[in-house]
Amino acid sequence: MTASEEPSETQTTQGGPLTINQLAELAGVSTATVSKVVNGRTEVAPETRALVEGLIRRHGYRRQRRRVSPAALVEVVFHALGGDYPVEIIKGVDRVAREHGLGVVVSDMQYATPGHGWIESAVSRRPAGVIAVFSGLTEAQRDQLVVRDIPIVLLDPIGDPRSRIPSVAAGNWSGGLSATRHLLDLGHRRIAIITGPNWALSSRARLDGHRTALDLAGIPADPELIGSGDFLIEGGRAEAHRLLRLPDPPTAIFACNDGMATGVYRAAHELGLRIPGDLSVVGFDDLSPMQWAVPPLTTVRQPLSDMAAAAAAMLVKLAQGEPLAQPRVELATELIVRESTAPPAD
Repeated sequence: MTASEEPSETQTTQGGPLTINQLAELAGVSTATVSKVVNGRTEVAPETRALVEGLIRRHGYRRQRRRVSPAALVEVVFHALGGDYPVEIIKGVDRVAREHGLGVVVSDMQYATPGHGWIESAVSRRPAGVIAVFSGLTEAQRDQLVVRDIPIVLLDPIGDPRSRIPSVAAGNWSGGLSATRHLLDLGHRRIAIITGPNWALSSRARLDGHRTALDLAGIPADPELIGSGDFLIEGGRAEAHRLLRLPDPPTAIFACNDGMATGVYRAAHELGLRIPGDLSVVGFDDLSPMQWAVPPLTTVRQPLSDMAAAAAAMLVKLAQGEPLAQPRVELATELIVRESTAPPAD
């Protein structure tokens, strides 16, 4: 190739990922423009940004291996902040972050999928990595992090665990199984369940575990006893009212998180029912206030703090350029029996 010839795409991409200079040649833009795209600067035309990001996705980008520094940040993205669930997550992330001299930034998205504007803020902060909690990222948002070498770990993922993004979850299926088995062992046969939203992987897995327990006991699943909730207190209360007003109401309710179990408690009180004398209740999470409920709640403990610590440890490895021993981690759940469950009344 003479000095006056332009390198072909094949010639440019030999030898692995591209440098900024090679990306600039392929895109037909300046190296300064490519640098702005890589570093998340905003003063680049959308068409140019898309072109450069597409080239990086296709060929890779050659840079020095990232190292976690004491000034680095871990960005923890929640779909919504409220209650004790985020507190346990932040505790676990902070435990690992402190060991590595990392700060923690918390974002509240209000939606299961982060909305417009979040990704630009995250890129501008240049965190060591992002932990998305009970959230989904669009392909475009994932690409914007990937092309800038910002690793991502999903915690309590809402989608397919086989996705290319590393993830940490709890044993939701086994938790649903153990909750319903406990009620069956007490003698309950009319067992209702209040699920979370259908788009949440954890909700579907807990429902599947519940159905498996019924099937193993030879009890047909009654569609009338499946309530559709939203992981919120009011959703649990509304579904409990519907279930408890059935002509043949359940003697026990498995609520797929502690928030909805709180709603069940409220509905039972409003209908003049005693827990556990008239109605047994099982939750899922084991958030600390539930041991002080009246009566204390029987629930499935998912180790939220340990899950968050595992996600943070994975993120540190990725930020240091180290391979993960396994990209999918599932921590065991445990049934915690307290005073909200008892054999059904005669």
